[in-house]
Amino acid sequence: MRPGLLRSVCWCLVVLLTANGCTSPVQYLRNGLKVGPNYVTPPAPVAQHWIDAADKRVRVEGEDPCLWWTVFDDPLLNRMMVDASRQNLTLREAGFRILQSRAQLGIAYGTFFPQNQNASGGYTRFGVSDNFFDSWNFGFNLGWELDFWGRFRRAITAAEDDLDASVFNYDAVLVTLMGDIASSYVQVRTDQERIRLLQRIVAIQQNVLTFINAQLQVGFRGVTDVDRAQAESNLKQSLAQIVNLEISVRVNQNRLCTLLGIPTQDIDTILNSGPKTAIPKTPDYVVVGMPADLLRRRPDVRRAEREAAAQAELIGIAESDFYPAITISGTLGWQATRLPDLFTPQGFNSNVGPSFQWQLLNYGRIINNVRAQDARFQQLVVAYQNSVLRADEEVENGIVTFLKAQKRARLLQESVESAYMALGVTLARYEKGIAGADFNRYAVIEQNLVLQQDQWAQAQGQVAQGLIQVYRSLGGGWQIRLGPPAGAFAALDAAPAEQPTNEAPRHLPPVPEPIPVPQ
Repeated sequence: MRPGLLRSVCWCLVVLLTANGCTSPVQYLRNGLKVGPNYVTPPAPVAQHWIDAADKRVRVEGEDPCLWWTVFDDPLLNRMMVDASRQNLTLREAGFRILQSRAQLGIAYGTFFPQNQNASGGYTRFGVSDNFFDSWNFGFNLGWELDFWGRFRRAITAAEDDLDASVFNYDAVLVTLMGDIASSYVQVRTDQERIRLLQRIVAIQQNVLTFINAQLQVGFRGVTDVDRAQAESNLKQSLAQIVNLEISVRVNQNRLCTLLGIPTQDIDTILNSGPKTAIPKTPDYVVVGMPADLLRRRPDVRRAEREAAAQAELIGIAESDFYPAITISGTLGWQATRLPDLFTPQGFNSNVGPSFQWQLLNYGRIINNVRAQDARFQQLVVAYQNSVLRADEEVENGIVTFLKAQKRARLLQESVESAYMALGVTLARYEKGIAGADFNRYAVIEQNLVLQQDQWAQAQGQVAQGLIQVYRSLGGGWQIRLGPPAGAFAALDAAPAEQPTNEAPRHLPPVPEPIPVPQ
């Protein structure tokens, strides 16, 4: 057959076959000789700007906060981030998923080449009547299904997309890990600050109770047993709150141990080794970029998009079952009655030729498989679009928390300062027995102070937590796998460890002097 005629027959065969399936001849050619649809990145709903974009503290331009925890200027936090990126077991598990996907990609590449290569050999002795014969044979079989419809090429592309998705999954685990460590660390520091503020109140309450007991012993009429009972009640309540906060500190410390990939243990020594024991300070602003940046920065969003891309290839693989599988097979072999004569020209035999297999009367199984794969693809597209919406929501929630918590912290700070002033005046009047300065008024002011200063400490922690939520939602942090941040250890190793002190918290007036006990 002339080459031109053979080429014409082949193209006619392509047109006839593709006309019987779901892919038109034009689409088949445009797809690079592959049946099924080619993947196109689906549109994603992205906001044009952030809700609080007009606020000067929300910056669109600025240094990309890929290692965002460094804004807290806390070397101990930097070190924990690096240690967790090396030791966390959940992260290690995600790393092995990458290796698995890489191996699956190697398998997919292997299917593109001859799928069957078998070497066989044997010896048989058989007889007819009194005659016996020996038969020695050795052969090599090869079968190669041609990728006429793109089945194997699409399988390779799907495996590549799965590998990308596994890498993005690793990055998403890193982002979550960095956010969880920072959140737990800030919560520990916040609870420690709440305990420290409560201990200051306990010291005042203990002095007041001592004063009341002394006054009752000398028979001072301005003090009653009710005052003593109320003072004891307030003191015990504050001590109980401290115990509850100590539970919270221990729980978050245990959480940090798990995140760091170490057995649960007392890490007070580690936490006290840093130069900071207070709630980490935050900058007044946050760099958020544009909402559209979420599509390239959030690893979970990119993973969802790659999962949809891999599924799109499965539609074409399912569609290829409509068409015949064209295979070239061949055999090289030797056969002889004597082993020395096996590999001689007389014992050589071979055959080669094309064949095809075509699934007929499949009772709708192929078309329904195509529909099932397409439905799965549509699910993943919607999941991808939904992940973009969730990412936008999480960033907005973090921004409003960061901005509003700053104002809340300032107001509570002023409230605490005023409460301390009122407490000092009330204690002085109560000490001198001035008319109208009863213990009940002092108790009310004291309880308000306990509540307000606790809320103030929580508000400071909320500012830091809001900033963490913003940067976690923006998808920052996975870049640490490219190398630890500069100076992650230098400042920590150089700075002497600071021990907790009983100094007044920032911007608070001094604690009133203890009430003198009469002799």
